[in-house]
Amino acid sequence: MKRFLVSLGYALEGVWFGITTQRHLRFHLVAACLALAAGVWKGLQPVAWGLLVLLIAAVFAAELMNTALEAVVDLASPQQHPLAKAAKDTAAGAVLVLAGAALVIAVLLFCY
Repeated sequence: MKRFLVSLGYALEGVWFGITTQRHLRFHLVAACLALAAGVWKGLQPVAWGLLVLLIAAVFAAELMNTALEAVVDLASPQQHPLAKAAKDTAAGAVLVLAGAALVIAVLLFCY
């Protein structure tokens, strides 16, 4: 149990690091709060709530993975390199694709 709690602490430190250092993650946090408030206002059904929470978690997880990848790339390639740029841009693109899909699904959840 102690090992689990230590691991949980490290994971929470990672989430906190992301929130405190990544502007886009804070943006997603605000958007998530607004989406949750809209869900309460709209009176979403349980399945819609599940989908909304899953989308929020997926976008957060993608943003955290992007942050981790950027840190590793910066460590491995302190100087600018075309492959380092490609890795960072591609990871950011993955977050963008997921966030765009989440936005479309949120519009569908709240408008229909």
